[in-house]
Amino acid sequence: MSVYLGNNEPGELKTRLYIAIGIAISLFFLLAIRLWFLQIFKSGEFRELSENNRIRLVRETAPRGLIIDRTGKIIVENRPVFHLAIIPEDVKNWSNIKKALPSIVNITEDDIETKVSQAKRRPLFQAIKLKDDLTWEEIARIETSRLDMPGIVLTIEPRRTYPFGSAAAHTIGYLGEIDERQIKKLKKAKYMPGDFIGKYGIEYQLEKYLRGSGGGRQIEVDAVGRGIKLLKKITPAQGYNIHLTIDMETQLAANTAMKDKVGAVIAMDPQSGKILAALSTPSFDPNYFAAGIDKEKWNNLIANPFRVMETKTIQGQYPPASTFKLITAAAALEDKLITPSTKIYAGESFWFGNKEFRDWKAGGHGIIDVHRAIVESSDTFFYQVGLKIGIDRLAYYAKGFGLGRKTGINLINEQSGLVPSSKWKKDTYGTKWYEGETISVSVGQGYVTTTPIQMLNAYAAIANGGKLYLPQLINMVETQTGEVIWRFTRQEIGMIPVSPFNLKILQDALKGVVNEAGGTGWVARIAGIEVAGKTGTAQVIRLKQNTPRKKPKDTPYEHRDHAWFVGFAPVENPEIAVAVIVEHGGFGAEAAAPVAREVIKAYLKSRLQPETIGHKPKEVIKDSEQDIQNTATAEELAANEIND
Repeated sequence: MSVYLGNNEPGELKTRLYIAIGIAISLFFLLAIRLWFLQIFKSGEFRELSENNRIRLVRETAPRGLIIDRTGKIIVENRPVFHLAIIPEDVKNWSNIKKALPSIVNITEDDIETKVSQAKRRPLFQAIKLKDDLTWEEIARIETSRLDMPGIVLTIEPRRTYPFGSAAAHTIGYLGEIDERQIKKLKKAKYMPGDFIGKYGIEYQLEKYLRGSGGGRQIEVDAVGRGIKLLKKITPAQGYNIHLTIDMETQLAANTAMKDKVGAVIAMDPQSGKILAALSTPSFDPNYFAAGIDKEKWNNLIANPFRVMETKTIQGQYPPASTFKLITAAAALEDKLITPSTKIYAGESFWFGNKEFRDWKAGGHGIIDVHRAIVESSDTFFYQVGLKIGIDRLAYYAKGFGLGRKTGINLINEQSGLVPSSKWKKDTYGTKWYEGETISVSVGQGYVTTTPIQMLNAYAAIANGGKLYLPQLINMVETQTGEVIWRFTRQEIGMIPVSPFNLKILQDALKGVVNEAGGTGWVARIAGIEVAGKTGTAQVIRLKQNTPRKKPKDTPYEHRDHAWFVGFAPVENPEIAVAVIVEHGGFGAEAAAPVAREVIKAYLKSRLQPETIGHKPKEVIKDSEQDIQNTATAEELAANEIND
């Protein structure tokens, strides 16, 4: 019997057979590759998924180290907080979760989607925080509903807390959630999305000590992700404790004295460089940042016209006004242009060409020496002395006092201020320096600007015999077991270019400013404590010729002068130096000196004596200065230039 094969030839059958065999081999080959990919190449991932479905690694954040003041008072600590979190891999019904959670806690469906999408790169089975710092009522509601919502968990972590709020915020700093750029930069430190990191101040500068070492728990879980057995635990190690040089009682006194004022207060131990208080106002509450500040609060802070986020102690750059006269005096004495007994007529105005530069005092001061010129803060005396010195020698001495450069304090964004010179003006503006511009600089106006910490350091050097010290904020860094791994050491960074003889002249004059009749700083007097210092009133806008100066209360706020006081106490063997700047505060004696007095009283409280009756003079001396009544423009000075 024969079989009919139709028209198919044997060759065509063979071709079809080969094709079928090829397809089969290809399918088996692809299947083998797939099996290799799943069982060999992806085995680790699937093993992890399998293990994580049964065993979970729960990460635990280490508490940050404490921050403590010089007396042992805790000024930054931690508290436990509960969070609502979700593990997406355990979620059975996303629709149910999104609908149920808003009725339990204050959260929206959009919030849930946003939080989950932002954490896509997290490790598998790691919880994503949905709601921060739950109340006990919210915790109770979540616990009663968790069985119906697989994937929902409660987590606990330490939260930074600042008991003194805004009182020292700019120095202590604040925390913020780490961003992807920082995670990549600090890869070795093993930060993860959602971690908080120091963003400013001590929290930023000493992050590596404060952070601590995280831990975790290995837990066996049931089908809905609930823990049923602890398999292994690594206890987090708290960060190191930071002991500051700050005296919190003195800091709080500065904060109270500066209430409703804009500016800065900074105090130092002149014998070591230890910072005792550092305040910038207005301030902010770092507790806002501990949980992640919301957009509205942040916008309000950065939009504040008084520059809330600026650390004015190290970033504010102001004309030093009459506080600069000590440097002018030092330069003239050292270069032997005057002696302690040199007498100069200091009238109510000084004419340079056809330009009048006025003194603060109607009628002037008469014929006076350098001591009385400092005590009474005579402008016209220092106009004449400044012209004798010249701008380049003034610049030399100003830099010798530490102006025009950063002090080196361990805080970010410190500014250097400006000490002008003839070369600086040529390089900056391409024009020559006019002698008349030296008049402005000689009394701390014109181009010269300084920061409060620079003026503090300069006066601390006058107080201690001439040494410039590195300002420091850290007394020691200590482990949780009490081991000190870093301790404060005094660091001398320079000597002011003043002989001991001339330095004594400056010290005596500063003592006279506060304690002698006619002294501009009498408001800083304290019964039982001898204070020395200098007031200053820095002009904000240039007055037109022959325009009388109005009282601060009669002047628009933004046109009022800045008020300075820089000083130290006790005069013999000083223990504290203080610099105060009150923006648009008017007279230094009225606005700044009282603040300095309260700071000194707080620090030296053991020396205080009862205030005596009749302690203050009958007549208030309004600062006894208006540092330079009209700062001339370069064009005016060029027209009025006098050839030697």
